[in-house]
Amino acid sequence: MRFMVIVKTNEATDGKAPSAELLAEMGKFNEEMVKAGILLAGEGLAPSSEGARVVFDGKETPTVVDGPFTESKELVGGFWILQVRDREEAIEWIKRMPNPDGEPGEVEIRRVAEASDLENMTPELEELEGRLRAQSAAREA
Repeated sequence: MRFMVIVKTNEATDGKAPSAELLAEMGKFNEEMVKAGILLAGEGLAPSSEGARVVFDGKETPTVVDGPFTESKELVGGFWILQVRDREEAIEWIKRMPNPDGEPGEVEIRRVAEASDLENMTPELEELEGRLRAQSAAREA
C-alpha cells in the first residue's frame, strides 16, 4: 500500500530554513527508509509566500489567491510517499521521524487511492491511467 505522509508547518516555521541538525537527521531518516525499500518520493516545499491557490466557486471563473497563507492548520512543509504493508507500518515509521529542534508539529498519513477504490472507474479509464503513468515514468528515466 502507498501512503502520502504530509508534514505540516505553521506560521512560525513557514519560510524558516530548517536547522543544520534537522537537515542531517532527516537525511539519516530518509536513508533508513531508502534502505528499507519503502521511500518512493519525498520533498520539502518552498514557503507559502511563493505559492498560490486556485479557488473554484461553482461554475464561476476560478480565482487565484497568492501566498503567503496564514491558516497554519492548512500549511504543508513537505511530504513523503511510502510503500508499506499497511497503515500501522506507516505510523511506526513516522513515529521515528526526527525532531531535534523539539518543535510542536503534526504529520498526516493518508493512503493513496488505487483505481480499484473508485466505484466509477471503468476499464477504459483504468487503461488510460496506466498508459499515462507509463508515459510519465518514461519521461523521468
